[in-house]
Amino acid sequence: MMKLYRTTHGPVLEDRGDHYQLPESDWDVLLNRGDHEHVLTSMSRRASRIHNFAINEDTLAPIGTQEVWAAGVTYYRSRTARMEESKDAGGGSFYDRVYDAARPELFFKATPPRVAGPGQKVRIRKDSKWNVPEPEFTLVANSQGEIIGYTIGNDMSSRDIEGENPLYLPQAKCYAQSCGLGPCVLLANGNPMPRETAINMDILRSGATAFHGATALTELKRTPEELIEYLFRDNHFSTGVFLLTGTGIIPPDDFTLLPDDEVRINIEPIGTLVNYVVQG
Repeated sequence: MMKLYRTTHGPVLEDRGDHYQLPESDWDVLLNRGDHEHVLTSMSRRASRIHNFAINEDTLAPIGTQEVWAAGVTYYRSRTARMEESKDAGGGSFYDRVYDAARPELFFKATPPRVAGPGQKVRIRKDSKWNVPEPEFTLVANSQGEIIGYTIGNDMSSRDIEGENPLYLPQAKCYAQSCGLGPCVLLANGNPMPRETAINMDILRSGATAFHGATALTELKRTPEELIEYLFRDNHFSTGVFLLTGTGIIPPDDFTLLPDDEVRINIEPIGTLVNYVVQG
């Protein structure tokens, strides 16, 4: 099992619990190399071993120049929540139909400067009163549309803005620090993530758990390959792309994020993504 970390000192490889400073400094080139297992094993033999590697101290979001996209309404729980929040605007049936449609909902989420890494801050909008994080299993695809790895995504969402009118989705989803990614890229090396993989999210407020939720990839309606295939239709990503696959964990309607909340999303064996909330 191999993991790639992007750090302030350059790319770091974790292989069987050991960490190596890789000689390749270009993250985009690294993600788009063929046969990662062979290439990175060869690199590690020439690399310096790192002792006492700490994830949140110098780890950056595992993104170079890639765009971040997202899929919506891929879990039944998400379908139900979206229908409920938008029913007064007359948009409830949109989400019901897209859940059962052949074509998935795909939307642009973030450019690299809008992405927060491990231990960094994610933002809630100052013109929104109902904000939640959405924990998402995230696919990493190379420029050829091949899934080369997986990471964790935090799709920050303003539910009241999207609920007011579905056409406001870009404002509810895409703004400064609206996305968290990390802590690493777990390289697929030809192995799909097991369907029973668990996704857990905890939101801590003043040191206490304000919300806990859990789901599993068994609840994901669409396959990763299907989502990537649709994303690459008549589209090209010269350095690859990140695709958040939707959420099955949504806090209750009376919950909203507050400044200084801590969001912890765990997907093993990828790890845990920790972000802190700011507003405005």
